[in-house]
Amino acid sequence: MNTWNKLAELQPRVIDILIRTLNKKRLAHAYLFEGSRGTGKKKVALQLAKSFFCENIQEAEPCQTCSSCRRIESGNHPDVHIISPEGQSIKKHQIEHLQKEFAYRGVESIKKVYIVEDADKMTASAANSILKFLEEPNGATLAILMTEQGKNILPTIQSRSQLLSFAPLARDPFIHLIVNEGISKTNAHLLASLTTSFEQVKVFVEDDWIAQARSVVIQLMEELYDRPSQLLFTIQEKWLGTFKEKAQQEIGLDMLLLWFRDLLFAKVGNLDTISFIDQVDLLKKQALQSSQDKISNHMAAVLTAKKQLQANVNPQLVMEKLMLSIQEG
Repeated sequence: MNTWNKLAELQPRVIDILIRTLNKKRLAHAYLFEGSRGTGKKKVALQLAKSFFCENIQEAEPCQTCSSCRRIESGNHPDVHIISPEGQSIKKHQIEHLQKEFAYRGVESIKKVYIVEDADKMTASAANSILKFLEEPNGATLAILMTEQGKNILPTIQSRSQLLSFAPLARDPFIHLIVNEGISKTNAHLLASLTTSFEQVKVFVEDDWIAQARSVVIQLMEELYDRPSQLLFTIQEKWLGTFKEKAQQEIGLDMLLLWFRDLLFAKVGNLDTISFIDQVDLLKKQALQSSQDKISNHMAAVLTAKKQLQANVNPQLVMEKLMLSIQEG
């Protein structure tokens, strides 16, 4: 069962704002919770609903034992309404049903809470319909709209809601979230080093791309240290075939940076936060072959390669020059 203190470990800034607002009894009539998946938006929304309805609230903290708290916890409070997309979108008739509810007195009090999940998926007519409530706020009604794509919310809705941005998850909770989605630990650790967006994770794992890309990076690094004569062949046959689009090529260079960062960690004996968690033996071996200064120079060469790529230099030429630069220095 969540408490504000427990949720503050997940989103300290957001929770601080809400607690201060609750203590001053100055809740806004509508909130827009923006943040990537897994950042606690729904947990906070339900906790806010508890504080809004709680019969025995102590400062901002709901009692968790009154009828309102228990029914919200169990998901069957008659005056807490949750709207989710039907198929790919939230449709106008769903919002029209809400508007009818707006007109009725609450079942157990005058208060009502409406939580709209994936608010960016409202159709244009649904979004325009919900504006009526937002333009004519009722002090006994609280609306919470949640989204992973704030930029897709109508500006008129944004202007009538208090925006609270949920920070990306810290590395360990994010890894846990990814693993729970069925992604292997080896891929999850690399993904958590590349992005804090769950939506981007889904793009990376599509068609098992991240596993293939990871394998190519490891092969390239093995050849860099042990089979340098194979480098150009691997770039032509494996690298360019895996990292086809410009965005993928930039991700590939980011993976190389992470490999060299792992080498630095291996050099100083700090393996707790490495990205290539199943390559410890290889990392230790390569770390023995390089000084910290040399590894730092390699990372600088990768950053130079990224700039060249962004300047539209031919990707094959960028990679060949990068490998040559690393070999020389």
